[in-house]
Amino acid sequence: MSTEILSGLPLRERKKLRTRQALIDTALEQFTERGFDGTTLDELCTAVEVSKRTFFRYFDSKEDVAMAPTQDLWAAFLDDLQTRQPTGGTLLVLLRDTLFTALDRMPAEGWAERVLLSRRLAARTPSMNAHGLQFCDRTTRTAITILRERFGPADPHDLRLRLALDMMISAFHCALEEWTFQPGPASRDDLSARLRDAFAAIPGSVTMTVSA
Repeated sequence: MSTEILSGLPLRERKKLRTRQALIDTALEQFTERGFDGTTLDELCTAVEVSKRTFFRYFDSKEDVAMAPTQDLWAAFLDDLQTRQPTGGTLLVLLRDTLFTALDRMPAEGWAERVLLSRRLAARTPSMNAHGLQFCDRTTRTAITILRERFGPADPHDLRLRLALDMMISAFHCALEEWTFQPGPASRDDLSARLRDAFAAIPGSVTMTVSA
C-alpha cells in the first residue's frame, strides 16, 4: 500500500489497510513457497499475528485473499463505472477507458508483482481458477446491471451491452495472459501497454475473414 494513499486517511483506516495488505502479501509468499494447499489458514493468521475472525473481516476464503490484487482492480472498475460520464463515443470505448482508469488507480509499487504471483498460483490451483470464474461472473452481472440502469436500451433482450462488456473482458484476459508468462520482470505500465494492443486488435478480429 503506497504511503500517498495511507497518508490522507484516519489512523483507524490506515491500520485496516495495513492489516489487509499484510494478509495479502503473506498469503502470496506462503502459497508460493509451500503451495496453496500446503498452507493452512491458521498458519497464515499466525504469521500475520491476527485471529481468524479478523481474517474473515477482510476475506471470505484463502482463494479470496490469493486473488485480491486482480479483484481490487475490478472493484475499482465497478466503482468508476457507477459515475463515468459518456463522451459520445462507443460503449466499448467507455468500458476501455473505465478499465484503464481502474488500472491507473492500482499502486505503481508492488501491485504488479502481487498480480504475477496470484496469476501463477491460479495456473496450478484448481480451486483458485474456480473462484476466479465465480468472481468474473459476479462482476459481469454487476457491470451489466450498472450499464442497463445508466445507458441501457429499452429492450431488456438487447445483446449489445453484454457483447461489448464481453469483448472488454476478453481483451483484458488476453493481455493478462501474455503479460503473466512473459520472460523477465513485468510492471503495471507493461500490462497497460499490452491491454492497449489487445483493444486495438478487436476491430480487426471482428472483420477478419478466412479462406475456404
